Amino acid sequence: MAEISASRQDRSGVGLGARIGIFVSPIPRKHNMRNIAPSRYNNRTMPLFAFGINHNTASAAVRERATFAPHEVPSALHDLVTCDGVEEAAILCTCNRTDLYCGLGEGDGQSAVSWFRDVHGLTIKDIRRHLYTHRERQAARHVMRVASGLDSMVTGEPQILGQIKHAYHMACQCGTIGHVLGRLFQCSFSAAKQVRTDTTIGKSPVSVAFAAVTLARQILGDPAPLTTLLIGAGETIELVARHLKGMGLQRLIIANRTLENAHRLAREFDGYAVALREMHTHLSEVDMVFSATASQEVVLTLDEVVNAIKKRKRRPVYMVDMAIPRDIDPAVGELEDVYLYTVDDLRDVIQENLRSRHNAACQAEKIVDTQVNRFMGWLGTLDVVPTIRALRSRGEIARDQVLYKARRMSMAGMPSDEVLGFLATTLTNKLLHQPTVRLRQAGFHGRKELIGAARILFDIADTEEHR
Repeated sequence: MAEISASRQDRSGVGLGARIGIFVSPIPRKHNMRNIAPSRYNNRTMPLFAFGINHNTASAAVRERATFAPHEVPSALHDLVTCDGVEEAAILCTCNRTDLYCGLGEGDGQSAVSWFRDVHGLTIKDIRRHLYTHRERQAARHVMRVASGLDSMVTGEPQILGQIKHAYHMACQCGTIGHVLGRLFQCSFSAAKQVRTDTTIGKSPVSVAFAAVTLARQILGDPAPLTTLLIGAGETIELVARHLKGMGLQRLIIANRTLENAHRLAREFDGYAVALREMHTHLSEVDMVFSATASQEVVLTLDEVVNAIKKRKRRPVYMVDMAIPRDIDPAVGELEDVYLYTVDDLRDVIQENLRSRHNAACQAEKIVDTQVNRFMGWLGTLDVVPTIRALRSRGEIARDQVLYKARRMSMAGMPSDEVLGFLATTLTNKLLHQPTVRLRQAGFHGRKELIGAARILFDIADTEEHR
């Protein structure tokens, strides 16, 4: 018998409590053992729901209509969790996808889809044609595949992990992440890290930025003597700069709305920084333009490009617009002396460089599946928590009731052996009475599955059947 509180003294100084170290609280309240039901705890299974659009389901023109600017995400998160049934939420926006991840208290998530449709002015036809939805296990798997780069246009590209971490931190700051989505994101980060370290999926330099630079070399030849304009100062533009410098590029102009960020990249890559509003004054000098900003409006207009082409005496310009919404006026692509490409146009270049990653991707999928199984296993335990707590509560109540009676018997002078025998027998009967009654009823009604469950719960081997 375990000692419950040997440090507490029996105030009488005699009897069983003092001799064997049992402390018994004052008379417990009367409890109706039959009416104790599990409470509704916060730890409970919450249905998962993920939906969105990406490069596989929608063109750049559609994707730019259905995205959120960075400053719009906090209010969008707060609006999303006011939709019927949505208790937790996170939003991921990149140039290739807009994903929304929800933990549902009730319902099927259609209120969130309707909200998304209304916010972006989409039609029901748009939703049916371009929107994907995932539930439960498939939703968890989708998030982990996204984090691991397995659902990217460029399989295994590393930028997505930083983007999904940013989405997670933003949701945390807005208070829309709870224990379910929080655990899902942590499992997703673990999966992504393991994919990166245990496979070769990220070894070769394949990314949208790399594809853009590769295509430029195919069209214009050696980029080293060319002048290049980079619009933006984010991670994608930084990758473009890194690839270009690796090819020996000599002259680099970096334009950004925040001049300080442009200077930062200019120092790192030996370039020249200009403010975004001054960019057009240098446009006639450049042979290549790579743009990737978070602007909601066009940053390079048709008139600006036309004027630059005239000054260049019709020398061609290669442009890649890697932003969603697009940075460069699509009409620029109609000009004879401009090669304008979007992220969708880079698909063929990217696919050609992905063949070597196929085996690594298969390994990565197995890693993701393992993490999904772990997460779903954890999620399944949440429904059991209230039952476990209620079961332990019953045991503690029975213990307190029996200990109280044993204490009274000890104080009345009854021999310790008799008190211990009473305590052990009574506690055993109290704990096993209800299971015994239920098992007899199960036998009477032929419920063999309940009898089998009892044998598993109490670890009763077949050899014990006839003892």
